[in-house]
Amino acid sequence: MVSWEEEWAQLKADALARQQQPAQMQLNQLPADGSGVPAARSGGPGDGFSLNAESIDGSSHLLIEIAGVLYEGRMDGENATMGRVPRSHPDVAAGVEAFARHARDQYTDAVVLLAALSSKLKSANNAYAEYDDEARKKLDAVLVCGQYVAPQGR
Repeated sequence: MVSWEEEWAQLKADALARQQQPAQMQLNQLPADGSGVPAARSGGPGDGFSLNAESIDGSSHLLIEIAGVLYEGRMDGENATMGRVPRSHPDVAAGVEAFARHARDQYTDAVVLLAALSSKLKSANNAYAEYDDEARKKLDAVLVCGQYVAPQGR
């Protein structure tokens, strides 16, 4: 069995080794078809990226739900009151108060972070929908205003 100090030293060494490697970026993409070009979700050739608006909306709602669960699980006043003087030793009371402050700060940071991430997901989804709508309008304009000319008539 490995001691905590040995495990911590190994984790730090691994992190340092990763930091010294050149930065790499990996993009998720759909599997390539026989030509080596990533295929779009529709089955045709594409740039390898796809988006599911319902999934993004669901993820943003899930983040808000997690923030709500955190809110419900926060330390209540009764726990903090039971740890105060004269009900407990002054050192214990000081520790409980310090822990309660730290927990409240961590809780607030987590809730704010989750709410911000949710907002970013919603705005990204809205931006995508607007861009997609503009692209659809341009393609519709080509179909409506365009005129077919047979090859022999060119």
